[in-house]
Amino acid sequence: MFRKVKKRHSSSSSQSSEISTKSKSVDSSLGGLSRSSTVASLDTDSTKSSGNSAASETCAEFRVKYVGAIEKLPFEMSKTLQESLELINYIDAAQQDGKLPFVPGDEEMVLGVSKYGVKVASMDQCDVLHRHPLYLIMRMLCYDDGLGAGKNLLALKTTDAKQQDCSIWVYQCSSAEQAQAICKVLSASFDCVLTSEKS
Repeated sequence: MFRKVKKRHSSSSSQSSEISTKSKSVDSSLGGLSRSSTVASLDTDSTKSSGNSAASETCAEFRVKYVGAIEKLPFEMSKTLQESLELINYIDAAQQDGKLPFVPGDEEMVLGVSKYGVKVASMDQCDVLHRHPLYLIMRMLCYDDGLGAGKNLLALKTTDAKQQDCSIWVYQCSSAEQAQAICKVLSASFDCVLTSEKS
């Protein structure tokens, strides 16, 4: 179910990042349920910087649960999933088609964010389950899962080093605040790397 990845440090490409929080009405076809959710989105393809101070916290760990992933989609598809609503709708459709579960397993994991990227490890941190280098992260967003339990999903869109395909990774956060905090720390990590490259 999980794949172990050897530890490697990668330099970040010179992309800017932007984090925005806005209220959107998201239509879910779960029995015609319409849900309104706060969407925090980090778009690393943006040409604007979020303006966070380089001294911002750029390393933190969070407890999350792994929902699932849709891997190795054609890279051209990433162009059709650039907006937050498009990505949310795609994940919703994948859940209804059985490609992604609606709820995660019971096992909690540690999601660490740093200037190197995102690392997901077992609670004892002996096993690294996923590693997403910073320069391969195309977008991160969080939104209410619409199931009424107050849980938020964290979606991470990544590409491979040759930009031949893209993947969508989905994690469940315990609250909207936690999910937005993850996006905020990742935004600060991008700004930190970009600031150090300019100096």
